[in-house]
Amino acid sequence: MPHKAFFLSTSIVFFCCIYQLQAQTFAAKLVDGKTKKAIPYATVAYGEHAGVITNDEGLFSFTLKENEKKLDSIYISSMGYEKTGFPFVAPLDSILYLTPKAINLDGVFLFDKELTVDEIIEKMIENIPSNRNLSPIKQRYFLRNSEFANIHKLDFGFEKSSIEELDKELIDSIGRAVPRNTYHYTEALGDLYSSKKMSKIGLIKVAEMYNKDQLNSIEGIGDYMETIFKKHVKPSSYLKVKSGLFSQKIQVDSILNDIKEEEAKELASEIEKAKDTTNGAVRGQRWMLRDIYEELYYKEDSKLNIVDKYKRYNFSLNGYSEIDDNGVYVVDFEPKGKADFKGKIYINIDDFAVMRIDFENVKNLRNFRLLGIYYRDVTYKGTMRFGKIANGRYALKFADITFGKWFRIDRPLDVIEKNKYVKGRRKQNELRMNLDFQISNVDKYELVIFQNELIEEAAIAKYKEDKVLKPTYMPAYNADFWAGYNIMEPNEAIKRFKADTTE
Repeated sequence: MPHKAFFLSTSIVFFCCIYQLQAQTFAAKLVDGKTKKAIPYATVAYGEHAGVITNDEGLFSFTLKENEKKLDSIYISSMGYEKTGFPFVAPLDSILYLTPKAINLDGVFLFDKELTVDEIIEKMIENIPSNRNLSPIKQRYFLRNSEFANIHKLDFGFEKSSIEELDKELIDSIGRAVPRNTYHYTEALGDLYSSKKMSKIGLIKVAEMYNKDQLNSIEGIGDYMETIFKKHVKPSSYLKVKSGLFSQKIQVDSILNDIKEEEAKELASEIEKAKDTTNGAVRGQRWMLRDIYEELYYKEDSKLNIVDKYKRYNFSLNGYSEIDDNGVYVVDFEPKGKADFKGKIYINIDDFAVMRIDFENVKNLRNFRLLGIYYRDVTYKGTMRFGKIANGRYALKFADITFGKWFRIDRPLDVIEKNKYVKGRRKQNELRMNLDFQISNVDKYELVIFQNELIEEAAIAKYKEDKVLKPTYMPAYNADFWAGYNIMEPNEAIKRFKADTTE
């Protein structure tokens, strides 16, 4: 036995050493050497075409695999700081410091001709077709989507009900049972194959974090209400739904048929999922990536309309800086009148490519109000970064975009069951309420492109999307899930997430 124990322990040590040789993980926090504040979204390069980006708290980590080509050091750069190299020593110091960089314009940037800020913007727009990559490309990406929903007010305003079970106590208990705060996180690592003609996604790993109990409680409420409805409302009746001046008749048998059809669809969906579990994952990723890429500053329908509606903005040259060893103009923009955004654009001095843009809305992007229904797009802010790829053009390499919405309904609601096939009065049952709901929702995307590889159109056409992988559900954040993979480090809120503590 002692010999077996010795053999086992030495084997474990041996294999651990082998693993350390095969893969080393580096992790640290990046801070300003002067202010000691975290440096978000800095570039951490460890290979010729490999690197990561610090998160909004300055944290980063990466795993260097066996035989992976690496640089002579880990190089960290961020606008306004000296590019600094750190040796490949694992573990790194827990905190790494960058020195703020003072840019001396004399002798640093040479200009054939001094340009006005309007000329810079015109050249930026003029050069978009030659700077934007349109070639087929494969991009290794990591995408984190964080959704937060908050119910600020939930008042059903119960007034009367002719159904005994559907009393004020039940309605109030439903209001109490609905979770006031819900959180949903999705993290995905994959390859995006894209061209002008098509796009496909190759998922490697996907994780989801949310509170299943919250969903189950809402579904339970719906099931109970459906039971009461079927018990008390006659199939031959119709419902008259009134809200203020508006009313609508709905046949009860059509509602019951809809319920049956919905149940059949759910069953068919479950069967289909059993056959093909990744449809939802791929479809979800496709929608998220589409949300991001359709908002790039040069897209025609982007909310960020500084190209399409550039005459609505005032631009001012705020100085010069460096990004990825390239000199850039730093241009501030703000609305002239009715425009929606303010921010900064960092434009390459040589080819006038946009290398970075920071933006935020200065007013609600949308305001809708009609008869007690309110909707507002209250937040749209973020940063986008672009880098030069092998063909000399530019592709998105990082995006952090936040959407915020607010909704309210403040209206009376009267649901009356009527039936012309029964003796006596037609009115059978009635439920009367005054609804007052206020809900806000925040949707945040963080996208990192780790690698760009130009490919042939035929390679995209031949690629088959994986139909086996499905999201892994996690009731709490588990760092081991991403062991051996390079991702953007989660912030503290994600690390602290637990499904039973988010109510």
